[in-house]
Amino acid sequence: MANTVLRKDYSGAGNKQRQTISVWVKRCGGLGINQAIFSVRHTGNANFYGYLRFKTDNSLHFYNNSPSVEIRTNRLFRDINAWYHICVTIDTTQSTEADRIKIYINGVQETSFQTATYPSQNAEVTFGDDYRHEIGSYDPATIGTAYFDGVMSHFHFITNTAYQASTFGSTDSVTGEWQINTSPTVTYATNSFFLLKDGNSVTDQSGQGNNYTVAGGTLTKTEDNPSNVFNVFSDTTSKKAYTSEAGLKVSETASSWNLGVGGTIGASSGKYYWEFYKTANSDNFIAGIIPSAEFHRLAESTAAAVYNATNAIQLGASTSWWYKIGTGDSTTISGYGHGSGSKSSGLFQFALDLTNKKMWIGKDGTWYNSGNPATGANPLWTGSAVFPDDIYVPYWQGYGTVSGRFNFGGGSFGSDAVASAGTNASGNGVFELDVPTGFTALSTKGLNT
Repeated sequence: MANTVLRKDYSGAGNKQRQTISVWVKRCGGLGINQAIFSVRHTGNANFYGYLRFKTDNSLHFYNNSPSVEIRTNRLFRDINAWYHICVTIDTTQSTEADRIKIYINGVQETSFQTATYPSQNAEVTFGDDYRHEIGSYDPATIGTAYFDGVMSHFHFITNTAYQASTFGSTDSVTGEWQINTSPTVTYATNSFFLLKDGNSVTDQSGQGNNYTVAGGTLTKTEDNPSNVFNVFSDTTSKKAYTSEAGLKVSETASSWNLGVGGTIGASSGKYYWEFYKTANSDNFIAGIIPSAEFHRLAESTAAAVYNATNAIQLGASTSWWYKIGTGDSTTISGYGHGSGSKSSGLFQFALDLTNKKMWIGKDGTWYNSGNPATGANPLWTGSAVFPDDIYVPYWQGYGTVSGRFNFGGGSFGSDAVASAGTNASGNGVFELDVPTGFTALSTKGLNT
């Protein structure tokens, strides 16, 4: 949802004493900056506003300006590979101060706070009033700041009733994990809504008709959800490269090779497929895989780039395409043009077989060296010497002004959705091109295939 804003201007007020906010979120980038989940503001009076956001220290921050309310957790939210269920329960009619605002994370009530300023009894908060409400951004005066960079799902805002987190989820008796309740039994009242239930729909599912509109950016459907988490890129260890658009767009602006970005999911066995295309004019980039331990070793050293890594496998481009293994000599892929830098001409494919120690790279549906991942024929690399007993993660880095977009099966290259999905016998993930038989997406479901 990077740079994406959903908005509705309400014409009347709902109950402002009893409310519930329930939403599943996955942070994919932007750690260390303000990121709004839900906000409200009076368009004519800047003194009336409120928000639920991740603050610069990565705490969760619920704030209401008038009346004064501020709840800020000691707990920090820095995991960009996890879905969090956030439930904020508001009931200012309660006699006990701490019962007037409750925050639950994955079903567990937060009780440790940096700041805890509760509303007075029977106070009316700003949420639910006849003001502008926004999802994914916040500014008390104008739209366009504190964008949420990540994914949201099953967003409920309910007035007139203060529900507990157990209404929206439950703990799995076997795994102990908090699981979503996709159809909770709740009563929606004035100004309530249920959005993002099915993909990227902003049509209200509550029956109240409170549809939101996309006021900025692009709302892209994704297969990534609390039950199946897909790989994205993390820039938390990067020296210069950075991510955006829910961790699927990667960019570099420095005129030097610097350690790039690594994937959030790795594997030591199994067969996985993903896609990539460049989006900036420069051809100076490297894309491939790297042992997780080697990537973190480089992150803690002064090494500039992944081509200093042992046993990394790379596709690169400068004057021509090339590939190489580890610190060995590169091999030019002759006649394998750079492409136009789009899904239609310049879409690269990666097929990684960690079980049989093989890897293929293709472009626009054709595998280099007449390879065939489905049969195991003609891989670019093979042999146990190439793949030590380690967990491998996808990798990208660039030189100069360069960027690219990846699809790991979520169904989009960031804000650029798959145009027409190819076949995928695994049933896991949506890709632009056909997925080789026997391969699947790099996701939690794919790891357990």
